[in-house]
Amino acid sequence: MRDSHEESINCPIAEVFSFIADGENNSKWRSGVISIEKTSNDDVGLGSSYAQVLSGPGGRRIDGDYVITRFEKPTCIEFRVTAGPARPEGRFNLVPVNDSTTTVSFSLDLEPKGMMKLMSPMIKKQLRAETRQLSKLKEVLESAANH
Repeated sequence: MRDSHEESINCPIAEVFSFIADGENNSKWRSGVISIEKTSNDDVGLGSSYAQVLSGPGGRRIDGDYVITRFEKPTCIEFRVTAGPARPEGRFNLVPVNDSTTTVSFSLDLEPKGMMKLMSPMIKKQLRAETRQLSKLKEVLESAANH
């Protein structure tokens, strides 16, 4: 199952890419992130890993650690969730509209297996909620650019 969403952000592509690439910014625009910390010692890029704690159903804390699996500056970042009950793969595609505007698409893919298939409607709803948070990313980046 897959969900994706797209937003145009009034910010140059390099700034948008850098903000998204630094996973420690997740808590600034993703409401479910309780904490996040980079766990790899290298610069942000291919193979970078993050320990992430998310607010799960009923406010339960769940792990959502992930690793960057594709890093093509400034147009594409892909990641795979490596801990937690659901382990989607995600992708950010960035396209410059002009020097000051960037179109960002965010997609999440997850194939439920076993008992998780019974939760497909809830999972689909959660994927949708996650990708729609791009509107908050837009708000955060555009307000920073205007100050």
